Amino acid sequence: MNIFGIGTDIVSVDRIKNSLKNKKLISRIFNEKEISKCKKNNNSANCYAKRFAAKEAFSKALGTGISNGINFNEIVVLNKKSGKPYISIIGQTKKILKKKFKRKKSKISLSLSDEKKYAVAFVTISL
Repeated sequence: MNIFGIGTDIVSVDRIKNSLKNKKLISRIFNEKEISKCKKNNNSANCYAKRFAAKEAFSKALGTGISNGINFNEIVVLNKKSGKPYISIIGQTKKILKKKFKRKKSKISLSLSDEKKYAVAFVTISL
């Protein structure tokens, strides 16, 4: 497999925490599975911040940013039972990816980290 793109993003946890007051914004950015996970988390602002950073990093690795039909809430950041994070693409965004990659199998790798004030994500897309 060859690397198609890489992306990284860092976000202020406080900025995301302030944004969480807007319920419409939450549902526009986050999938219901992500919202459920973060609501259960003791530090929900960090949970949301890591997922937001992952979505931004993914869009950078893709080379499109969030535009042309790519939707934040269709880039879903989940965790395996082991705790390892991964990205699942759904809906219209999945269709766009299939078209962009001409049906080639792609692999998305994700790394997340956070500190008190910041969350960071690193994404690679391989074909």
